[in-house]
Amino acid sequence: MNKNIHLKDLSQKDYKDTWDYQTVLLQETVNIKFDNRKNEQKKPTQNHFLFVEHPHVYTLGKSGDLSNLLLNEKQLEEKGAVFYKINRGGDITYHGPGQIVGYPILDLENFFTDIHKYLRLLEEVIILTIAEYGLKGERSEGETGVWLDVGTPFARKICAMGIRSSRWVTMHGFALNANTNLGYFDNIIPCGIKGKAVTSMEAELGTKVNAEEVKLKILKHFKVLFEVDKFIQN
Repeated sequence: MNKNIHLKDLSQKDYKDTWDYQTVLLQETVNIKFDNRKNEQKKPTQNHFLFVEHPHVYTLGKSGDLSNLLLNEKQLEEKGAVFYKINRGGDITYHGPGQIVGYPILDLENFFTDIHKYLRLLEEVIILTIAEYGLKGERSEGETGVWLDVGTPFARKICAMGIRSSRWVTMHGFALNANTNLGYFDNIIPCGIKGKAVTSMEAELGTKVNAEEVKLKILKHFKVLFEVDKFIQN
């Protein structure tokens, strides 16, 4: 079992280009797994972790409802945003500048074969990360992601999650609102959940956070929770 993870920070990159890149990495791993079934000599599968910041984009999951996008094509253009219907779980979300997006492309057979556990550990990574800034992140039953003030009229989401897996290989991941312009969420019904707000670390703390510092904290908690041997910087 290979518990090393190749780490790559893509900086700011177009959503579609990044989606295509994830797909290539996932397919490479799936191909190795198919070959391993046929060959006596087993080749280890690789794991990857991508950090990225996207230009303004709205993405709709495979089971999402298009009516949760409140803009037409012309309005999208005016806002400098694009829209994609994609192959992850979940409904609609927004990605944009100031948001920390993480895409783990892991062969879960190197770690554990349990998608529910995978999602809960991803949530835990974010909960522990924002706790270092004095923010109490929580889970909301039946609503994947990380929230603040669950069970109150002020419940608000700080981190969205949506994944896809094929042959136990994951793609897509989490989007943590660090210094995000929350106005862009007004153009959608985030994650298809009406009447619940969205927030960011900046909004909660009253000051911008250092994104590079937040990423290091995410990796620190990810390494412990997933029992990663090491991150290999690409």
